[in-house]
Amino acid sequence: MSLYFNVYFFPFWWLSTVVMLHLKYPVLSDYYKFILVTIMILVSLIEVIRLYLGYMGNLQEKVPELAGFWLLSLLLQLPVILFLLFNEGLKIQPLERAVHIIFALFLSFQVIAAFVTLKRMVNKLATHFHLNEFDWLEEHPAPEFYSPDTLHIFNVWYLS
Repeated sequence: MSLYFNVYFFPFWWLSTVVMLHLKYPVLSDYYKFILVTIMILVSLIEVIRLYLGYMGNLQEKVPELAGFWLLSLLLQLPVILFLLFNEGLKIQPLERAVHIIFALFLSFQVIAAFVTLKRMVNKLATHFHLNEFDWLEEHPAPEFYSPDTLHIFNVWYLS
């Protein structure tokens, strides 16, 4: 559900952040201008990929996609949003602070939920894999190692 609401919240976050960036752009220093424009481009691209991976990993129960979603959330999006939220050199406006807090809460919840879900999915898939091995062994039994014929051959070889 968090992903669902995040899909609808992201355009609002993006629009409000771009409007605030446009309004405060003249008063920012040159390096903050470059950093903020770069962050907006990267966050936009990463968020689209992250949400797609989250949906595919969650709905289709695919571990690689969900792991990619979790890594993008934890290693890229969360640090960038925290930078935007806590760096006072960016001259943060109240609207920005509000939307960044909501976005950071979404990300924090999604990181925790994705970790728990990944752990459960991996355990379920590992159990399913091991059960399939037992089914295969029942269908294709191995030759009996201690059958009377093999013991007789062993005894003849060992005793001679």
